[in-house]
Amino acid sequence: MKTLTVTAARQNLGRWLKRAANGEDIGVVVDGRIVAFRPVEVYSDDYAEVKYQVSREELGRFASAIRAELDSDRKAGRTKRFAGKLGRERARRPA
Repeated sequence: MKTLTVTAARQNLGRWLKRAANGEDIGVVVDGRIVAFRPVEVYSDDYAEVKYQVSREELGRFASAIRAELDSDRKAGRTKRFAGKLGRERARRPA
């Protein structure tokens, strides 16, 4: 395993992360302990359940409530269709 100080790791972080992603064992010494860089798989199918600590049934109820609220807002004209432009528009100053 290649071990680095925090300073050395910070100076070429991208390089060390790429090497770790390619299977090389890379570690950083922090307070006398080695913290390893390792690639991980991310699964998003249960993200909301884990993040918000809710059951699948609760999450389904939340989603239904949000859809109902959006439908109500659309019918009442309180929503605006996205025009495809992100970014800040200039605020108009009163004359």
